Amino acid sequence: MRPWFVQPKRFKSSWAAMGIKVLEALVSVVMVSASLQAGEQPNIVILVVDDMGFGDPGCFNPESKIRTPNIDRLAARGMRFTDAHAPGPLCHMSRYGLMTGQFPFRTDVGRWPTQALIEKGQTTVASMLKSGGYRTAMVGKWHLGFEENGYDKILAGGPVDVGFDTFFGIRASTDIPPYFYIRDRLAVAPPTREIAASNSPTWSPIQGEFWRAGLIAPDMELRDVLPKFTDEAISVITAHAAKNSEITAESARQPLFLYLAYPAPHTPWLPSQEFMGQSQVGMYGDFVEMVDAMIGKVYQSLEMAGLSEDTLLILTSDNGPVWYEADVARFGHDSAGGLRGMKSDAWEAGHRMPFVVCWPRVVQQNSLSQQTICFTDILATLAAITDYKLSDLEAPDSIDFSDVLRGKRSPDAVLRTSLAMQSGGGFMTLRAGDWKLIEGLGSGGFSEPKRLQPSDGGQRSQLFNLREDPGETQDLADRHPDIVLRLRSQLAEIKRARRTR
Repeated sequence: MRPWFVQPKRFKSSWAAMGIKVLEALVSVVMVSASLQAGEQPNIVILVVDDMGFGDPGCFNPESKIRTPNIDRLAARGMRFTDAHAPGPLCHMSRYGLMTGQFPFRTDVGRWPTQALIEKGQTTVASMLKSGGYRTAMVGKWHLGFEENGYDKILAGGPVDVGFDTFFGIRASTDIPPYFYIRDRLAVAPPTREIAASNSPTWSPIQGEFWRAGLIAPDMELRDVLPKFTDEAISVITAHAAKNSEITAESARQPLFLYLAYPAPHTPWLPSQEFMGQSQVGMYGDFVEMVDAMIGKVYQSLEMAGLSEDTLLILTSDNGPVWYEADVARFGHDSAGGLRGMKSDAWEAGHRMPFVVCWPRVVQQNSLSQQTICFTDILATLAAITDYKLSDLEAPDSIDFSDVLRGKRSPDAVLRTSLAMQSGGGFMTLRAGDWKLIEGLGSGGFSEPKRLQPSDGGQRSQLFNLREDPGETQDLADRHPDIVLRLRSQLAEIKRARRTR
């Protein structure tokens, strides 16, 4: 069988050796599961990478200097969204909106280090699908908090308490201590060993091989995290296929929901040996190419288990990259893909994400949508696909775009009339049609200038027309004060109403 995942020619020999264990693990399942159907409902895989920019995958930026053949191939097999947004430009914000269908500014997401962000009984993508008969599994980075009372005790409020049957992952990023693996509600091994801080002299303080000092589990190595999560995801897929193959009645077979949240290419950038020095974009490019290869391995496991044709796969990134103008000049690669800013910013590069949906026999291959969508919309969309009726209290900021996927919606029809969010630095933002209002001056995030004081009598907001100026180069607030006031009023109403659906 020709492997689905694609590697540049010089990687093939090393990957052939590394792939043997994966192929052996799958071969026993292939014959019995190749003809399986997951009932009437599709298997669902949501694959979120971390800090990958809009301009990194070649399918979104033809001028990218990073090779992403597996992401590109998924895009060719499905639909690319060019106006898809994280609900906030930081990791925890983005994940909260994705899981709950609620804008993260409606809660205090800053309490995640010691408290669970998702309320008890709050509907999530996982709890909704579980109620519809799905097996639900999460692998990877959670970053939505636990009720922490010591790492040798139960970690409540995490994935298995909000709808997932199983969880294997980490509490946050691989540069935020303590570092340890979690299986369901317990640490696999509590963090007891000290690890010193790390950085890369030729990069900024928050780039390169950067992580913070703190505690780490005795046997944990940060560079092993990405491949370990890939292996775990493949195990979930193969075990699910094997379990379904043992069930004789077609109606008793369950569909699978897998949420795979990679903590990469977020820092620390730790490409394995075979990827080091192989890209044109330094260690960041090397790490992105490794992430792409891991994505290919996971999708290949779906194919070999006979599940890919019945699987709806969503692939995206949680927020923008940490990539400076100096990096663009140094490597000739724009990780933001022509958008302004970076991670944490109110500007577009902070939250406009590469977003691909692959669903064989349903989503048209190599198709493109310019619909404005948000991660919060995933919940309502999957609810429609799986025939779950949302109540007025569930997923208040989630808009169903399933008709776009099914080709039943005109490309010109507007589904989401507005999109509100908060930047990492606290700037509220409203997108309404072509117009975008930022309530503050500066990036509101990591980019300089982060925050500027308005001049006497001058505007305190920024206004851009994204159709005419997607790079946000022309602030039109002084020219259109009427539009500023209208959007400000609309934003206040969204906050007051506590819902947009």
